[in-house]
Amino acid sequence: MVDKIIDPNVALNAYSNTSNIGKKAGVDGEDGVSFADFLREKASQSIDTMRQSEQMSAKAVTGEADLTDVVQAVGAAELTLQTVIALRDRLVSAYQDIMRLPV
Repeated sequence: MVDKIIDPNVALNAYSNTSNIGKKAGVDGEDGVSFADFLREKASQSIDTMRQSEQMSAKAVTGEADLTDVVQAVGAAELTLQTVIALRDRLVSAYQDIMRLPV
């Protein structure tokens, strides 16, 4: 049972965002982006987020960074780490499910 009426424009925007993933990744053509390329790009972005957080933390120690910037960078790094861990857990679970399939 739905308690709220959802704005259809929100769903339309979400669909258009997901349909443009290949274009945003810099892959031209009708096939879009492969799963491996998508995963590689997101892993690279995650590593960049963690590095930026580390640099911001180092600047905080030396007194060069504003406290709000440090908190935002650490928050982004924490969210990225939680996402990566959740993805890893799901991939391991999927692999274990596949290995349990009868041949």
